Amino acid sequence: MAIPALSRHRRARFDALARTAIGTSIASLIGMLGACSFGPNGDAPAMPQPAHYGAEALPTQTVPAQGVTQHFVTGAQPVPEWWKLYRSDALNALVDEGLRNSPTLAATDRSLAAAREQLRAQVGSSLLPTIDAGGQATRNRALAIPEIGTNTFLYNVFVGQVQAHYTFDLFGSARLANAALAARVNVQVYQLEAARRALAANIVTATITSAALHAQIDTSERLVSLANEQARDTGRRFALGAVSHADLLNAQQSAASVSASLPALKQQWLTTRHALAVLLGRTPDAAPDDLDLAQLHVPEQVPVVVPSELLRTRPDIEAADAALKAAATDVGVATAQMFPSLSLSASMGQGGFSWPVAMSGAGAIWSIGASLSQPLFHGGALVAQRRAAQHTYEASVSQYKQTVLAAFQNVADTLASLEHDAQSLDAANVAARSAQGVFNDTSARYRLGALPVAATRSSEQQWRNAQLDEIRYMSARLTDTAALFQAMGNPPVDQGGTSSAPAATAAAPASATVGTRHTTTSN
Repeated sequence: MAIPALSRHRRARFDALARTAIGTSIASLIGMLGACSFGPNGDAPAMPQPAHYGAEALPTQTVPAQGVTQHFVTGAQPVPEWWKLYRSDALNALVDEGLRNSPTLAATDRSLAAAREQLRAQVGSSLLPTIDAGGQATRNRALAIPEIGTNTFLYNVFVGQVQAHYTFDLFGSARLANAALAARVNVQVYQLEAARRALAANIVTATITSAALHAQIDTSERLVSLANEQARDTGRRFALGAVSHADLLNAQQSAASVSASLPALKQQWLTTRHALAVLLGRTPDAAPDDLDLAQLHVPEQVPVVVPSELLRTRPDIEAADAALKAAATDVGVATAQMFPSLSLSASMGQGGFSWPVAMSGAGAIWSIGASLSQPLFHGGALVAQRRAAQHTYEASVSQYKQTVLAAFQNVADTLASLEHDAQSLDAANVAARSAQGVFNDTSARYRLGALPVAATRSSEQQWRNAQLDEIRYMSARLTDTAALFQAMGNPPVDQGGTSSAPAATAAAPASATVGTRHTTTSN
């Protein structure tokens, strides 16, 4: 009699433990649902707001260079079509052509369109019931039944029915999955805008670089001509015994050195022109003609977005923020998959062993049912998936921080470059004007017979070399200005929800706003 008593005691303890466990699980479920803690809310982490971007405070303006002073307008909004500030119709036409015809931009746009359709498909399949119609006609052969006879049975079956199925999103798994996909569509929206602005910046930079290289080639060819003339003149003087053999070798070596630099410069120029043609959607042989560098005007007013606003204007930061929201929602999806799932299914139609029977009232068939499933044991897979989603979210937080810091660095570098470009260009311009003055004075004295022609060549070489430096610094100032406009991003989304970025429209759930920065993913 002791054994049955002991079994009842153990069974009572087991029942008590089971009730406690069930009660604890229910309490945890109610607490989780009440606290709505399926996952992080997806808000971007707080970032430091520096007083100024660089290690040194931002000046209000650059030094004047070539008569132009650039003013830094702190707190101004970014300029959407900033390349028009260069006041060159030819440059505007090139940028417009590239934005229309670039295959890379077109591919990115089509990828975004595909992502929008995928979102529509997922929303429709997850939040709405599915209804399918089907028909079946079969001829069957059944095995013989010994008790009835040895002959087998041949019969036909005709069935036509409509089936419906719907899964209730009790714990928001489908809604959260849709919100995560909507956030990823947002990532592609901002990536498209970043690609569009990067393409415009690359076209402007390539156009300026090509024009500057063309000007450098023209000046270098004149330097080569002067060096060759000097070498030939030295050769004639050597033949007359007026100079030493060492002087002749030095003149020949100088001419060869100047000539050796020209092919590399031409190669760089052609490579830039080919790259520009591809950016415009052309073949390299259809590269556009170079612009005159003097036709490009340096923008005098340069907007500088404050650091706190830069988080809302840079497409790369917007994309990182959307990726962060998607990762946060993935945690909610992984959590919701651990809770019960309820589905309803129903079907109705006609069936029978012959067409007349199948089409008659006696052939009416229907069914309706419900299924409820609760994950109990999956070998730890669901828990591991949730932990993986949490780690991915934490990685997205770090990636967002790194993106913001890299954006701050980008702006700081370009601001410093503009200030130093202006200083270098101003010094190079003074040197070029001084060298030109010396050349003009030397030429006048040569025409009067006071100086030999060699002195004129030497002064012109100094002037042309000073011109090369001025062209390089002029090009650097123009391209760095383009880099700063690019670094400022787009005007931020206003209170009405409009933005210069294209919006990704889709039948997304109310918790997933596509195409704007403030995508809500919390449960």
